[in-house]
Amino acid sequence: MTTMPPENGEIVRLEDVWLHFDGVPVLEAIYLSIQQHDFLGIIGPNGGGKSTLLKVILGLLEPTRGEVTVFGHTPEQGRRYVGYVPQFSLFDRDFPISVWDVVLMGRMGHSKRFSRYSDEDKRCAENALETVEMLKFRNTRIGTLSGGQQQRVFIARALVTEPRLLLLDEPMTSVDSPMQTELYELFESLRAHMAIVMVSHDISAISIYVDTVACLNRKLYYHGTKELLTEDLEAAYQCPVELIAHGVPHRVLKEHE
Repeated sequence: MTTMPPENGEIVRLEDVWLHFDGVPVLEAIYLSIQQHDFLGIIGPNGGGKSTLLKVILGLLEPTRGEVTVFGHTPEQGRRYVGYVPQFSLFDRDFPISVWDVVLMGRMGHSKRFSRYSDEDKRCAENALETVEMLKFRNTRIGTLSGGQQQRVFIARALVTEPRLLLLDEPMTSVDSPMQTELYELFESLRAHMAIVMVSHDISAISIYVDTVACLNRKLYYHGTKELLTEDLEAAYQCPVELIAHGVPHRVLKEHE
């Protein structure tokens, strides 16, 4: 059995983590410490290893070498305290499943196999839906919702286990601008109860909302601050980068070969 994690202090540590696929390095010499109540944004180019890093923390991928601890345990043991929202994917909108059933699926790991959902499971599902302001849609078929509403439901599914760490992989995909602002405000409220790690391509939003920013392209460029250094961005994106600050800071602009 795992013990309850502490309220404060370090919750995730990666030390000299490497990961290879077919002999090709995907992550190289990753060092990272995540504290409780951190809001960390991770940016970088496609194929840079951002989603892979989240899966290493979850214990879904095992590093080639290095050490990973999650709430003082192995990732497999510690992920019971982790909520995960993967990248938005297309699904059959005609599939007859309700918002309520989607959220309850997040409790499957907490229920006995082939048993019905308990009153505790249902209480947690109600709380999660209320947190994301989707409780009134509990009986609605998820395929009829907008992209932003669906994303709120998937966040509720991650919250239904009452996690201490929330991992978000490109949570703004297929979400319009007004709903994006609402989701960022939701994340800001959630951080009072948990740490958040968010992977995103939106450098401007990342720099506005999060506490700290890391750049990842196989190697991690991280200084424990939200200031984006030009040299880190150019090393991560492997191209010249120009930083613009007209109220919406930080965009990758210069053309390159």
